[in-house]
Amino acid sequence: MRYSAASRSVGTALLALATVFAGGCSAERASPLTSPHHEALELAPPKGGRERHVVAVMAANEGTETTDFMVPFGVLEASGHMEVVTVSTRPGAVELHPALKVWADQTMAEFDAQRPEGADIVIVPALHHHDDPKAVRWLQQQAQSGALVVGICDGVLTLAHAGLLQDKVATGHWFSLGKLDRRYRNTTWVRDRRYVIDGQRVTTTGVSASLPVSLALVEAVAGTPEAERLALTLGVTDTGASHDSSAFGLSAGLLLNMAYNWAAFWNRERLELPVEDGVDEIALALTADAWSRTLRASFAATHESATLIRTKRGLLVEAVPGHADAELLEPLTEPPAAALEQALEDIQQRYGVRTAATVAAQLEYVW
Repeated sequence: MRYSAASRSVGTALLALATVFAGGCSAERASPLTSPHHEALELAPPKGGRERHVVAVMAANEGTETTDFMVPFGVLEASGHMEVVTVSTRPGAVELHPALKVWADQTMAEFDAQRPEGADIVIVPALHHHDDPKAVRWLQQQAQSGALVVGICDGVLTLAHAGLLQDKVATGHWFSLGKLDRRYRNTTWVRDRRYVIDGQRVTTTGVSASLPVSLALVEAVAGTPEAERLALTLGVTDTGASHDSSAFGLSAGLLLNMAYNWAAFWNRERLELPVEDGVDEIALALTADAWSRTLRASFAATHESATLIRTKRGLLVEAVPGHADAELLEPLTEPPAAALEQALEDIQQRYGVRTAATVAAQLEYVW
């Protein structure tokens, strides 16, 4: 019985690999902010005479990528130079993938009622359903109102589906670029760039690309010295756009490792991270994303009672009661940008170098 269940799990793992990788987003160390490969963003003044640019970080309640959503929120809010609002397609909790659950500040309808002129900047994470009709319509409306639209990782799929990348130069997660190129012929798809700026459209390769592109937004709004100061505070030493796409690809070893981890369902652990108000959402997102992609464990943010935790920069994260038989993870590291590297080192110690390398590949992270 166990053998046959494992065999079915191996087959499921191989069939679902595209989904797993599509949910992963890219992350590679990039060149410094002062690098000749750094790309500068140009932003119009805030709409309607507002003092600060309004940034809408959008989400679909049914599924939104964890780091794509939480990291830009954390970085832009930390700058103190923008009004950052999280918006969801409908009321209620937002399920993040592959871990965590959050509550947005407003629904898209509420945002529109309060700000009929629209956002100045819209952040588009990877959505579980990239063609979500409500998300697509709202995004098209924001683009028509003149917003700068930033697609993080497979958020690029939503931009492309919405028709916002026609006749543009763009990039995306390494696993998705072939599909994007075949499906959207009117876009020039490029590799070897962490993020690409083409007018009012910005696209990225993904997860830790959300760090440099967010800092590029800070630079556009507040200037280079402010962006460099914030990068130092967050522990981001490299923020440029350079990238080596050729370092990533499917291999037999990677496929086999994922299939093996998926098949070992009887040995899957529950890993918990106790959290309190003030937890750093950047470190939390990077940690949760990495551990959840091992396929060897589930990840939960816990509190002694089920409650909503207010993160360091104001995001509402849902915590759950801990389980007596769960393994507790070490407290989050400082500075927050170091959390992904720390998580990969801990994953290597717990599950071996192959699993750590598989997680890094999903995240397109050179490790």
